[in-house]
Amino acid sequence: MSHIHERHSQLKHPIEAWCDWLVHHPRFTSAIIVLIVINAIVVGMETYPGIYQPYQDWFYLIDRMILWIFTAEIILKLVATRPRYHFFKDSWNVFDFLIVASGHLFVGAQFVTVLRVLRVLRLLRAVTVIPSLRRLVSALLYTIPSLGNIMLLMGLIFYIFGVMGTFLFRDVAPEYFGSLHLSLITLFQVVTLESWASGIMRPIMAEVFWSWIYFVAFILVGTFVIFNLFVGVIVSNVERAETEDAEQEEGQREERQGLFEGDGSSVSAEEIAKLRQEIKELRQLLKELKDHHSQSST
Repeated sequence: MSHIHERHSQLKHPIEAWCDWLVHHPRFTSAIIVLIVINAIVVGMETYPGIYQPYQDWFYLIDRMILWIFTAEIILKLVATRPRYHFFKDSWNVFDFLIVASGHLFVGAQFVTVLRVLRVLRLLRAVTVIPSLRRLVSALLYTIPSLGNIMLLMGLIFYIFGVMGTFLFRDVAPEYFGSLHLSLITLFQVVTLESWASGIMRPIMAEVFWSWIYFVAFILVGTFVIFNLFVGVIVSNVERAETEDAEQEEGQREERQGLFEGDGSSVSAEEIAKLRQEIKELRQLLKELKDHHSQSST
């Protein structure tokens, strides 16, 4: 009978099941996205004093309403999660909780600036609500450990070309290659392909005709090779994040279907049959004990 008790401990109360159904409903998610967009518009309008100053009270009221709706959403998700502490095992849930909780903590005139900044950060909740954005951010987080070797390689290339550029063009263009740190800043501008030809290379070519070799070599190595490595790592991690997210969603769907049906209040037919059989055996045992007791008393 222990397996039934274990299973029953995982079953959700009807209220918990209803909350779980609600927070995973597509319309509920769409409503949260609409509120995030409205919050973004309201915060943007507050940057215009001519619009914000005459209607400060209305802006404050709208902000409080949105904050409490987000708070209710967090509470519903917390109720729908069993056991409760599993809610905080999800980093996205923790992020949402901190963003919403900060709106309640930093209240008062002394926190006006902090509160406005945090209200802008609420827009990041779109990442947790929209699955495609969540997968993209997860892929970027997966990419960070993989980029260590690429960053090291890029640092070596920057340093080598920076030292070379300082020695070669220090006297020709001291404003760009007068020292190592100036050379590194110049190379950063070059690698972004921002006015590198007309603003940097051609003036130096007017003095040193072969300087194009240096710049073309750095563009080929720094931009096309290194950046393609970045893109390759990010693309592979996007695929990994999509696979893991799909597996997680499938697991959650199967768990919800297995633990409850509809409102979450029913158990599987097989377990009901086992439970009935055990109850029947207990009744038979109680009847035998009763008969034994009556015979002993006579």
